[in-house]
Amino acid sequence: MAELPDAQVPESKGREDDSDGRFPEDAVDAKPDRSQRWRIFPSIKSKNEKDQPETPSVTSQDIRIISPSFRYTMNYRKVGRCIIINNKNFDANTGMCVRNGTDKDAGDLLHCFRSLGFDVTVYNDKSCDEMERLLQNVAQQNHSESACFACVLLSHGEEGQIYGTDGAMAIKSLTSLFRGDKCKSLVGKPKLFFIQACRGSEFDEGIQTDSGPANDSLETDANPRYKIPVEADFLFAYSTVPGYYSWRNPGKGSWFVQALCSVISKHGKELEIMQILTRVNYMVATSFESWSDDPRYSEKKQIPCVVSMLTKELYFSGPQK
Repeated sequence: MAELPDAQVPESKGREDDSDGRFPEDAVDAKPDRSQRWRIFPSIKSKNEKDQPETPSVTSQDIRIISPSFRYTMNYRKVGRCIIINNKNFDANTGMCVRNGTDKDAGDLLHCFRSLGFDVTVYNDKSCDEMERLLQNVAQQNHSESACFACVLLSHGEEGQIYGTDGAMAIKSLTSLFRGDKCKSLVGKPKLFFIQACRGSEFDEGIQTDSGPANDSLETDANPRYKIPVEADFLFAYSTVPGYYSWRNPGKGSWFVQALCSVISKHGKELEIMQILTRVNYMVATSFESWSDDPRYSEKKQIPCVVSMLTKELYFSGPQK
């Protein structure tokens, strides 16, 4: 069967962060406030003024040296929820064709994420409002007993957009529901989004290659809490890079999902998430090429794209022994 990009193109037959207080504060990359420009010079003390030691903010008894952990803890009762939104059929006014092969993707992903310990639910053919309400309800749930959260979006797409059955919406309007200031029970925990959809209408023609086949930190007992960015601990795994088509085979499913499920089934509880996704990138880049009776859509390549704001390593194997 012919490979198909997740966008509306003709379908064809065929195969498939010490400061002593003298220096300026951190600034943003915006127009400077010149009224503050003299603050860069240290204050000059008078001759009669003696240097006085600064009063420490905490005593030595309040401080202990710790070795920070760079691995997300999986010591929770649950691994977490995985939501799969599988959009196959679209309203005629969208101009989008049926996504044949996406049910195979959804089924493989269901089995794959269950093998990692996730509680997986598949939702089929959801409109934009339905997708937003669904994920908003999930974000408002209590995830305090879960180690992480995952969401898979299978649909048509454009750059920054994902299609519901009735049209396109911004991907960020869905993912932002899980920001730290909106979903408190997932603060500090990994939030993973896997997105199988086109991000434009460019083709990757590919290129021949002859290289062969391919510290310690201070923790204050008086106040052990710290702030983290609301956008921290997200990971976005896109099936393709910005601007390009994403290919799907009507019989076998999308290239990205085939590779993701293959790598997870073999190494999901052995490798760190970025190692997993690097292998997925390699597999998609080297093992797939489009074939179509229409030469415009034949012999094309694809490379997935990973955008990570994770702050630690993520292993699905649980705590280190």
